Amino acid sequence: MSESSEKPTGPDFTQGVPVGDIPAEGVLKGRVGDDAVIIGRIAGGFAAISASCSHYGGDLSEGLRVDNAVHCPLHHACFDLLTGRALRAPALSPVDRWRVDERDGKVFIQEKLPAPEPAEPTDTPERHIVIVGGGAAGFAAAQRLRDLGFDGLLTMISDDPDAPYDRPNVSKDYLAGTAQPEWMPLKDKAFYADNRIDLRLDVTVDHVNAEHRTVTLDTGDRLDYDTLLLCTGAEPIRPDGPGFDDAEVFTVRTMQDAQAIIAAIENGGPVAVIGSSFIGMEVAAALRERKVEVHVVSPDTVPLKRVLGEEFGTMIRGLHEARGVRFHLGRKATGYVDGHVTLDNGDKVRAAKVVLGIGVHPRTDLAEAAGLQIDNGVLVDATMRTSDEDIYAAGDIARFPGLDDSRQRVEHWVVAERQGQVAAAAMLGFDEIYNEAPFFWSMHYDTSIRYVGHALAWDEIEVLGSIANKDAEVRYKKNGRELAVATVNRDKASLEAAERLTSL
Repeated sequence: MSESSEKPTGPDFTQGVPVGDIPAEGVLKGRVGDDAVIIGRIAGGFAAISASCSHYGGDLSEGLRVDNAVHCPLHHACFDLLTGRALRAPALSPVDRWRVDERDGKVFIQEKLPAPEPAEPTDTPERHIVIVGGGAAGFAAAQRLRDLGFDGLLTMISDDPDAPYDRPNVSKDYLAGTAQPEWMPLKDKAFYADNRIDLRLDVTVDHVNAEHRTVTLDTGDRLDYDTLLLCTGAEPIRPDGPGFDDAEVFTVRTMQDAQAIIAAIENGGPVAVIGSSFIGMEVAAALRERKVEVHVVSPDTVPLKRVLGEEFGTMIRGLHEARGVRFHLGRKATGYVDGHVTLDNGDKVRAAKVVLGIGVHPRTDLAEAAGLQIDNGVLVDATMRTSDEDIYAAGDIARFPGLDDSRQRVEHWVVAERQGQVAAAAMLGFDEIYNEAPFFWSMHYDTSIRYVGHALAWDEIEVLGSIANKDAEVRYKKNGRELAVATVNRDKASLEAAERLTSL
């Protein structure tokens, strides 16, 4: 996604700004020519980096600074103010750093500094790390391994025919037609060659032999590994009932899925979306952007009530109804026959196509066959290590220690990326653990919802602001403890909530 083309605003750093204008905490935003730059105080002086997040171009000056880390308000990426390095996903590339000169009570910024030197090689070049999965966790782990100086063999195996791409956009902008195909890849082909990542696409792993530390592929190849990372993701659930395996019934997980839906709706709808999950509602919004008639069928009486509560869910329903989505709530889809979705009360909803959005289940077959401990996912510790010391797991399949010491399995893109990064660091002996408040975002037309934490149940909801007016921070609590926070149009409050939940 490209950065904003708007001209930067704020003081002209090339002409100098008074030292006193730079806040004791936070950052000051200004400009150097056509570049937006932020500057902050650090021990012994000042540091400056580019102001646009390398993920989606978010304005870092509107984010949150914690020590020398600057957090983006859009999707919670994090950058080092001193080096410009991307510390946390979803940002995968650094931002530029700038030279700061101080004289006569002013600070001046006029030129960029060179990128930091790459990390010194670590480990032995003979060591082989194999990553199974080409999604968020797998890609983030591969990149972080090289960033941290891993100099050994690195193989990534993906059953997806496309190189790692921005999966959240599959059900958002890409499906809506507002994200072009060239925006989707996380990196170009040169990245894999330059970083010596042996990326094998459209390949399935048949078997993992943990005793002999081998991975057998459907091509017949067998790979020996020293360390293995499993990030096999999740599989969309298909409901029971006649017709749900029909060619006109689609799931939404991959770019191929989205392309199939786009091709299928060329002749119009109506389309029935089964389920009022985040994926289901995002699909409904994307298809309405394409002017397709959409019906949503769900046993829930209010969309997303189980995750966000009734008031928030009612607001989201209103957003969709205002755009023409028709709801059939409190009803279960029992089949798809002769171009109609049948409901449990006997009603029928006409649908030329059907899109399923009723959730996913973790793909743990390889882990189970390898003898790993399984309990609603692959059990891992805070470094993402499994019950086998040579095997790690991350992403949708990983069941990890939460901030409240409970075991959690969270199906969010940024969580998977961060867990992949943590696993990579742990493989190389770095002291890093996953101890963050999980984060995700969801788009509904022009309204974006941010959610941090993990609350399967709550006994109290505290609302700051107005949900109906789309200006709110909603806190979910149980037994007096804050578990999660959802926000709409309060992006900085979401960052502050993430810090607060992590420190509880």
